[in-house]
Amino acid sequence: MNQIALVTGAILGILSIIFGAFGAHALKKVLTEERLASFEVAVRYQMYAAITLLIIGFHLKFDGSMENWAYYGIFGGCILFSGSIYFLSLKDLLKVNLRFLGPITPLGGLLMIIGWLMLLLSFLK
Repeated sequence: MNQIALVTGAILGILSIIFGAFGAHALKKVLTEERLASFEVAVRYQMYAAITLLIIGFHLKFDGSMENWAYYGIFGGCILFSGSIYFLSLKDLLKVNLRFLGPITPLGGLLMIIGWLMLLLSFLK
């Protein structure tokens, strides 16, 4: 599981840099300030998740369910949270009705909170 956390963290980090550059250069000209700010929030939280997964990949033993839940909560939450914000930020460019993604964003946030809570509980056990 350590290697999975490390690889996942590295991939999320790489994509975060790519998406951040894309947002700063290509999207700056075509998105409203509000949508660009949302896109940047998604990039920031994705990078937070990437760094966290690298840290837990190096330091956790994954010998209990709390460590596994920490990984799945942070990773899954990042995918739902940042992914939904990316798509919602781009919905005008994509010309697609993506309103159904609105409830996905807080669900992703909740999963990240659960992941962090499981991480805290694994430290306290």
